[in-house]
Amino acid sequence: MSQATATVSALVSEPSPPPGGRSARSAGSDFAPLLRAAKEQGLLDRRTGWYARAITVNVLAMAAVVTGIVLIGPSWWVLPLAVPLALLSARTAFIAHDAGHAQITADRRISRIIQLLHGNLLLGMSQDWWNDKHNRHHANPNHVDKDPDVAPDVLVFSQDHAEGRTGFRGWLTRHQARLFFPLTTLEGLALKVYAFRHVFSRTGDRRPPARGRAVEGGLLVAHVAGYVTLLLTVLTPLQALVFALLHQMLLGLHLGMAFAPNHKGMEMPDPESGERWGHLQRQVLTSRNIRGGVLTDWFLGGLNYQIEHHLFPSMPRPHLRLVQQLVRDHCRGLGMPYTETGLVESYRQALGHMHEVGGALRAQEAVRRRRKETGA
Repeated sequence: MSQATATVSALVSEPSPPPGGRSARSAGSDFAPLLRAAKEQGLLDRRTGWYARAITVNVLAMAAVVTGIVLIGPSWWVLPLAVPLALLSARTAFIAHDAGHAQITADRRISRIIQLLHGNLLLGMSQDWWNDKHNRHHANPNHVDKDPDVAPDVLVFSQDHAEGRTGFRGWLTRHQARLFFPLTTLEGLALKVYAFRHVFSRTGDRRPPARGRAVEGGLLVAHVAGYVTLLLTVLTPLQALVFALLHQMLLGLHLGMAFAPNHKGMEMPDPESGERWGHLQRQVLTSRNIRGGVLTDWFLGGLNYQIEHHLFPSMPRPHLRLVQQLVRDHCRGLGMPYTETGLVESYRQALGHMHEVGGALRAQEAVRRRRKETGA
C-alpha cells in the first residue's frame, strides 16, 4: 500500500486499449486530465492534522472503553462494551489502511510506524502481509487470476472457480450467499491467524525480512499478551472468553460490512480475452460506491468512495468526498459507467452475485437428489 502513488503513476502511462476499442494513446490519457484537476485543487495534499485528531480521538476512546472494562470488573454487564470496542477496533483498521496507502504522511518510515502500531499492536494484524495482499488487489481489482481478494478460498466469486467443488467446500459454495455475513464474524480472528502464519512461518516467498519479522512478531505477541492479560486479570475465564469472542465476531462483521460492497458483483476482467484496460477503466468498472452522509463515511471508513479511493490511493480520506464530483463528471464525459448505490442495495447486489456463482453447483446437487430419489 505504501507503493500506491508509484503504482498510479505507472498505470497512468499504460498504453493499453480500454473497452470500446479506443487507441492506446487515448487509453493512457483518460486518467491524466482527472489527475491533473485533482492536483490543481490540492486534493492530493496530505491532511496530517485531520489524521492526528482522528488517531487521538480513537486512542482515547479505546482507552475509555478499557477503563470501563476494568471499573466494571468481573460482571456480565461488561459484555455491552464489546460493541464500542469493536467499532473502535474497526476505526483502528481504517487508520492502518490509510497509513499503508501513504494518505497520512509522505514519510514512508512514519507511515510504517503508524501502521505497525495500529495494525500489529492494536489489532494483531501483520502490516507486511496486508500491504502485499492489498497492493496486488489495487493493481488488478476483481481480476480472477491476479486479485487475491477474489482468489478461490472459503468463498468463490467466479463460476470458473466454483466448478468441480465437492464435499464441504461444495456445500459452502452452494450456500455462500446466505453464509456470507455469518462467515465474516470469523474475520477478526482470521486476520490474527494470517498474521502469525505470515510472520512466523519458516517458508513462503512473501515473508518479510528477518528484521521486519522481529519487529512485527514482537508487536503481534505484545498484542495477544496484552489482550489476554487484560481480560483474564479483570474478568473470570468464562467472561473473558465470551467477551473476546463477541468483540472479535463484531469486529469481523463490521469489516465485512465495510469491504463487501466495494467490488463483489462488479465487472471482472476476463484474463482469456486478451483485452487490457487502462488505469481509469480498471478501477472504475470494477468498483462500486455507496451513497450516504457523514455517518456512512464514518461507519465505512471512507471506503464508500471506493472508485475515488482506487483512482487516487494516496488521497487523504476527507478529500475523497470532495473529488467525487470531478470523477463522476469525468466518467460521464467519457460515457463510462459510474456505479453508486445505497448500502442495502450494494449488499443485495453482492450477495446476488455470490448466489449466482453457486447456481451451477446447486443445479448439479438437485439432479443428484432426483436421481437418488428415483433410483436412477
